[in-house]
Amino acid sequence: MAKRVGVDKWLFGVVLLLVLFGLVMVFSASAVMATAESGSPYKYVAKQAMFALLGMGALTILMRVDYRRYNNPKVVFPGLALTTLLLVSVFAMPKLNHTHRWFKAGFFTFQPSELATPLVILFLAYFLQTRIHKMDDWRGTILRAALPPLVFIGLIMKQPDLGTALVCAGVTLAMLYLAGMQVKWIGVGMLASTPIMYYMLWMVPFRRARIQTYLNPESDPLGKGFHIMQSLIAVGTGGFRGLGLMEGRQKLYFLPEAWTDFIFANISEELGLLGALTLVGLFVMFGYRGMRAAFLSTDPFARFMAFGLTTAILIQAFFNMSVAVALLPTKGITLPFISFGGTSLFVTLAGMGVLLNITREID
Repeated sequence: MAKRVGVDKWLFGVVLLLVLFGLVMVFSASAVMATAESGSPYKYVAKQAMFALLGMGALTILMRVDYRRYNNPKVVFPGLALTTLLLVSVFAMPKLNHTHRWFKAGFFTFQPSELATPLVILFLAYFLQTRIHKMDDWRGTILRAALPPLVFIGLIMKQPDLGTALVCAGVTLAMLYLAGMQVKWIGVGMLASTPIMYYMLWMVPFRRARIQTYLNPESDPLGKGFHIMQSLIAVGTGGFRGLGLMEGRQKLYFLPEAWTDFIFANISEELGLLGALTLVGLFVMFGYRGMRAAFLSTDPFARFMAFGLTTAILIQAFFNMSVAVALLPTKGITLPFISFGGTSLFVTLAGMGVLLNITREID
């Protein structure tokens, strides 16, 4: 195929729109609380804007770097080792919100788990590109491909951060399936993980409480069901056109984490069904352009990379939106490009730089 002169402008435009939309909604959701906490309504949005600028800078640089540079064991395996080291090192850090998710070095703080999924995608793209015709070999191919993701998933679950672990697992299964793995092996993997998931979901008290609350949130609307009930109130209050930007009421000490985990509920309240569907439409367009890049790529490494980067965003967006409308139990997971979170935004935009570079190679 002819070499593209520039990157996919539609994909770039969608990413830019999502980032700008996210900044507006972070400000709308956090301004009142930020004023109460610090006296300035810009406390959260200023930090998010800084990471958005850094992320767009990384995107601009990486979309000009040939993606083939990453198809190198000198890049893949040191990346895996460094990420593993960071995921282990967080357990030496003090707990924050009862979890070991954050790595702190002086004034620098970030979540190593945000690096796990991109590194899993890189490793699988590198490993699977030459094994497309060997996917029946469960020991030499499937097991070896699954080992690094399983290590990451185990460490992330230990933090605990089940949401990110599930995203990582979902991307791994999707990429293995794309490579030609038979569906029976997905069934075997799910069967083998059943005891672990049963323990993590039912034997851990706070997760069991979340599931019970999800099944019957009205039983304790001011206690364990508070998050879900307030989110549903926000979504329902918005109606078709919403209450108007900055006019949401649930963010005023009712809807917890209105600018992070439950920002989609705030969007639904202020912009209504119309605004929520517009956002969903942007993610659908993103998914279409990302998958187009994957399936039009003649290079197997590029195909796996584009597919993995796109799938990771879509899975995470699905989880976040589903929690906000009570299709899934409450889980702390951000909405890509939109939710407040510097590490998440920066890493996501850097990944988009790689994806945009891949689009240079297709018609």
